[in-house]
Amino acid sequence: MINVVIFDNFKIVCDGIESLISGVSDVKIVAKVTGGIRELLKTLSETLCHIVLLDVYSPDGEALENMRTIRRQFPKVNILVLSMSDLESFVLKTIKTGAKGFLSKDTTRSELLEAIYTLRNGFDYYGKSITNILLRGYLNQTTKDEEEPELSAREIEVLRLVGDGMTNQEIADKLFVSIRTVESHKSNVMRKINLRTTVDLIKFAIRNNYMDV
Repeated sequence: MINVVIFDNFKIVCDGIESLISGVSDVKIVAKVTGGIRELLKTLSETLCHIVLLDVYSPDGEALENMRTIRRQFPKVNILVLSMSDLESFVLKTIKTGAKGFLSKDTTRSELLEAIYTLRNGFDYYGKSITNILLRGYLNQTTKDEEEPELSAREIEVLRLVGDGMTNQEIADKLFVSIRTVESHKSNVMRKINLRTTVDLIKFAIRNNYMDV
């Protein structure tokens, strides 16, 4: 059973999120907190919780400080952010602060559940729109950095299209090449940077300060 605590200022929002998850046999909402960070910390101290779902309305310092407090006092609890803001700088700051997942408000029920399962299994999860934003930012920065691994113009072009959310087939059609060629370009880039997934790429960019936060 995956125990989830929802934290939001409005009860109706908590109820709405709960309704999306209701009916899933192995995910349980163990608490809905609307009374502020102190009430949340008290709840976490008294309840077995695997994931805290934080509904963030604005990318301000209070939201980031709340995440730091949760991470400091309950390091085993995974933080999943659901936010109206998809500003690249805010997403990066939440990741550096300790959030394990980030979803924008246009997320679907299936993506929310996928994020919950992914975090519980020990992996980070960023919604597709968030991943695309971060990937494009990374590419814009690395093309200006002379010390980055040398990427060909076509490799950069393929990655930019990946960042735009295009599938391998769509990229192949746009560039008038085969899917095998697209896959080859993507593999070459990941090999040059010595990474395996897009999430690894984002983490690499953040860890090495290739993206401004």
